[in-house]
Amino acid sequence: MTDTTHTPGADGGDALVTAFNAVGADYIFCSSGSEWAPVWESLARRHRDGLPCPQYLDLTHETVAVGMATGYGLIERRPQGVLLHAAPGLLQGSMAVHGALLAGVPMLVSSSESTTYGDGPGQDPGGQWYRNLSVVGGPHQIAQPFTKWSNEAASVHTLPTMVTRAAELAWRAPAGPAYLNVPLEILLEDWDGREAKPIVKPGSTHSSPEEVDPVAQLIREAKNPVIVTETAGREAGGFEALVAFAEAWHIPVVEPDSAVCGNFPRTHPLHAGSDIGPWMDEADLILLVNCRAPFYPPSRRPSQATVVVIDEVPQRPHIVYQVLFADRYLEGNVANTLRQLAKRAKDLDETAVAERGAAQEARFAAEQTAITQAESKAEGAEGIDPVLVAATLRRLLDGANGIVVDETITHSRVVKRHVQTADPDSYFYVQGGLGQGIAVALGVKLATRERPVVLTIGDGAFTYNPVIQSYDASKAYELPLLIVVFNNRVYKSMNLNHRRFYPEGAAADTGEWLGTDLHRLPRLAAFAEPFGMHTETVDAPEALAPALERALKAVAEGTTAVVDVLVTR
Repeated sequence: MTDTTHTPGADGGDALVTAFNAVGADYIFCSSGSEWAPVWESLARRHRDGLPCPQYLDLTHETVAVGMATGYGLIERRPQGVLLHAAPGLLQGSMAVHGALLAGVPMLVSSSESTTYGDGPGQDPGGQWYRNLSVVGGPHQIAQPFTKWSNEAASVHTLPTMVTRAAELAWRAPAGPAYLNVPLEILLEDWDGREAKPIVKPGSTHSSPEEVDPVAQLIREAKNPVIVTETAGREAGGFEALVAFAEAWHIPVVEPDSAVCGNFPRTHPLHAGSDIGPWMDEADLILLVNCRAPFYPPSRRPSQATVVVIDEVPQRPHIVYQVLFADRYLEGNVANTLRQLAKRAKDLDETAVAERGAAQEARFAAEQTAITQAESKAEGAEGIDPVLVAATLRRLLDGANGIVVDETITHSRVVKRHVQTADPDSYFYVQGGLGQGIAVALGVKLATRERPVVLTIGDGAFTYNPVIQSYDASKAYELPLLIVVFNNRVYKSMNLNHRRFYPEGAAADTGEWLGTDLHRLPRLAAFAEPFGMHTETVDAPEALAPALERALKAVAEGTTAVVDVLVTR
């Protein structure tokens, strides 16, 4: 094979770009690979000729590309395009793709391989495919376990429609990433110009009145009902619908520790905290609204409650083991189902409503007192307590319409409890493994440039992130973040497990705690200095608020700010 030139014209690269137009993708998030030259050429032609195409983001790490698509999708809830390099690039980005699956974010991920290895006619794909880039079965086999759908494009003529099919599958419940392997030879092949029809927003399924009415009657008869939700706020309109539903029926709402987004205002009097434990024996009706795994351990069954599951896809196919103890399902669109139930809040037992209202009022007041006491204690503590960091962030973000992306582990409860987000799309917890937080926050910022975005992250999680590549993306595409590092100089969750499993073991006896010490790390904020970003390291309580104020000012002026806070625990 000696043909190494290619005449500009319609080829598989054009077919792929045209398909992304049909999908309605705003962006192509690309971690570069040698197979994407046809796509780059197509984009260059379109830019030259003034033709429509998604905006291309040139990113330098696979986790950054997928993570940014995830963050953007959390806000926009529409599929975007992600291009990775061959099987190695897919493997490098696989944790983030799996995170998108868990987060319920639609996207189309593509990478490539060679099918001829230099022995076919036409363009020479290069010897790297024969030697070390290809995998047995193709990258679509690799992607199958951590995507909704995985396949290979077998022809340039079917490529556009394969792309739109993948995007339509990704967009439908349960939303998540779809993968398409596009061989390099197909990208280089002449294309006849057959385009895919632009896709439209999916229709919705609705629970019927015959299904909703009996559930409304169960709520009407219940003396002590409770709502438990993990991801109601992830659905379009779900946050507002849940508030209206809870208020109409006067039902408390629990967001367990497993909640991964803001679902209900934490400042609302009906917010019942994060512990489902007290309700396991007291509730007579538990309404699981978008709850993938409400009970732990899974065999921990409510003692007397009827369990109603409200979830468009309650049995999540990507969860290995799932126990819901459902007595009844409402499997239509969640926001619509909640609105239907809210309309049926009539003929209520006023005595029962008053009793549970008084109980919730006392519960909420106790929680607010406990929060105040914890913050007062933190203010008087020696050194910087994590509670002080979260409470300070809450005060500084008050009225700013901010968004918090959280990638802490041992401090996640503190962040949720004391930052107290109260608006739709104002809190997201990073899914699927540490090391994606900066990229996800960048994607959220890409979708909401007018809102301040704060990433709260532990020092251990920070070191898992592709920090340099993330800072490059922030600088290149003008996406300023406030990154607040909760730095306790230890992998605390690992250390806690060691102590829990072996409380009187050799490590407890000698003090040799392996796998946890992070004191040897350099100043974490310093990595941002070569990018001209605002950096601060804080180790005194009185310096915390001024440092965060300066950092937020820098972000408002367009510069990412990194504040490394040395916390006491």
